[in-house]
Amino acid sequence: MGDTDIWTVVTIVGMALITVLTRSFFFLSSKPWTMPAWVQRGLQFAPVAAIAAVVLPEIVTTQGHLITTWQDARLFGLLAGTAWFYRRRGVLGTILAGMAVYLPLHLGLGW
Repeated sequence: MGDTDIWTVVTIVGMALITVLTRSFFFLSSKPWTMPAWVQRGLQFAPVAAIAAVVLPEIVTTQGHLITTWQDARLFGLLAGTAWFYRRRGVLGTILAGMAVYLPLHLGLGW
């Protein structure tokens, strides 16, 4: 085994131990954990913020640069998905509406 192999194994084992420790930390205490009300309110927005942080850059950038043309299928898919969501409030319908607009523009017109 070379140096790289040993360091890879040490890194993986170390990360696994840290993950197990941090995830089981709440179970190790015998007292119940309570969060302040402001933390609970903040956690309600965490999923939306995470999705926005992942999805939004994929929509408005190409190769790390902002898109410069309106002829981008992602923009029209975004508009269709947003319209569906505000009209019907369904996540699956939002995805389907966005993709129904995106795919023909992207595959058919090459946008």
